[in-house]
Amino acid sequence: MKIKIFLVLLVCGMIMSYAPVSKLSSVTEPAYTDGEWFKFRIHYGIFNASYATLQVDSKRLNGKKVYHLKGRGKSTGLLHLFFKVDDRYESYIDRETGKPYRFIRDIDEGGHTKDIQIDFDHQKQKALIHDKKHQEKMTMDIKPGTQDMVSSFYHLRNLVDPKALKEGDEFILPMFFDKENYDFKMKFLSRDVVNTKFGKVNALKFRPYVQSGRVFEEEESLTVWISDDDNKIPLKIQAKLAVGSLTADLDAFKGLRYSFKKIVE
Repeated sequence: MKIKIFLVLLVCGMIMSYAPVSKLSSVTEPAYTDGEWFKFRIHYGIFNASYATLQVDSKRLNGKKVYHLKGRGKSTGLLHLFFKVDDRYESYIDRETGKPYRFIRDIDEGGHTKDIQIDFDHQKQKALIHDKKHQEKMTMDIKPGTQDMVSSFYHLRNLVDPKALKEGDEFILPMFFDKENYDFKMKFLSRDVVNTKFGKVNALKFRPYVQSGRVFEEEESLTVWISDDDNKIPLKIQAKLAVGSLTADLDAFKGLRYSFKKIVE
């Protein structure tokens, strides 16, 4: 079975991207900044299956000022002996608008490999896909407002208004992944408190709907908690997989724009 370790983590990132216009508000300062970095510990059953990281760097791409968003997931310990995972996801986004210019997916999951680069032209609503493994190129249409798997989290962290969320709210986000357009759907469940290694933290609890089948047990197999503060960072994920279960917890962080808020008891 292919354990989509980092893909599950990125679903966590996407959940703040489903907000409709009524749930959005402009902010004077972005939720993230150059140098922000997260590390997550991922458990598969009894195994410490992997560590995954997400980070932000200021760069230039084709003369444009961008944030280079980088995600990395690797298997560890006993699981690595049986099923090696080495995933790299990257996105280059406009510093002002948050629109993605380029998305990279370079993965090795138990010998199953992909090496894909996607360049977005939002004005023409086109995506140029370069499948480097098979040396193929193609162009596909994209929807207005399309984001990639990584850019969505960072872009909408600047816009979503948690105070406007109501239990049961359901949202849809247009996304482009590999060679397809998707409409991802999720539901806001409740406000919650999460026990982290740093202390108890106020959180927003979501239920992203996923495709049941080889990876997930059913459509409602995934639950995600995001910090209910100005940072809006992923704190915890729980997933029921077709075989076993997976949990991801925030393990380390640095470079946050705002102070990390925990509940003082």
